[in-house]
Amino acid sequence: MPVAPPRPRPLPLNALRAFEAAARLGGFAAAAEELGVSPGAVSAQIKQLEDMLGVPLFDRSARGVTLTALAADVLPDLTGAFDRLATVSHDLRTGAKPQVVHVAALPSVAQLWLSPRLPGLRAAAPEIEISVTAMEQPPDLKRAPFDLCLFFGDAPGEALAADTITPVCAPALADRLNRPEDLRHLPCLIDTTWHGDWSLWMAAALPGQIFVPRGPEFSLYALAVEETVNGAGVLMGHEALVAPYLARGQLVAPFSARVTLSHALRLWAPRPLAPGSAARRVADWLRRQR
Repeated sequence: MPVAPPRPRPLPLNALRAFEAAARLGGFAAAAEELGVSPGAVSAQIKQLEDMLGVPLFDRSARGVTLTALAADVLPDLTGAFDRLATVSHDLRTGAKPQVVHVAALPSVAQLWLSPRLPGLRAAAPEIEISVTAMEQPPDLKRAPFDLCLFFGDAPGEALAADTITPVCAPALADRLNRPEDLRHLPCLIDTTWHGDWSLWMAAALPGQIFVPRGPEFSLYALAVEETVNGAGVLMGHEALVAPYLARGQLVAPFSARVTLSHALRLWAPRPLAPGSAARRVADWLRRQR
């Protein structure tokens, strides 16, 4: 009787995914960040794959890792395969829950720009469910499980608002600020994401002078805004985000000097939005909220 030869073991999908991410991004740490696991887990997955193949996929040295010839040869096809898999997965998710829209946004944008608009969006389209994920960097457009992205930057998306900056403070502090030089005598709150804001504004307000802001640092811009409202100091305000506070009088802009940066607040979709889809309706509504 015929004997069927043993079937080769399939290569584990998670290991292939870890290898592709590390090869495409140039390192295990970057792959771990994208995949949401530890660098050790990525290393272990790749080692498992190398053991199954019997050949190395990376040349390892003290300076990092580089692709072997075999790895470099298969990477384009593997990347294309995972890109297609991501597209199919997105289509399945959208088809299963067509009224759910997933939005990725910069944390400060999610908290200060998008959140105040969500009640109006729910009232306009109560049948649509909005899911918001805060991220420090825009997601990989080919892999992102998101329908819409909201970030400051120069990506090829539609500009919803210019990124104009100017110092803001609580009204009680404004009386102590008659000219930009007076900032040397008050705490200047610093956001770690936009740590260069003070230098950019000072170059326009006090050209040729050196100014080093001194004050507490915050990794969350929304928290820095709340502390500014509480009178903790002066913050470099992004007008698109602090506009409601200025309108309510909780914050004031004591100086006329404003600097408009090249990185506007932009809205874009990783994939084309079907006419009439929930994501298209949400995008159109957000565009009208400028």
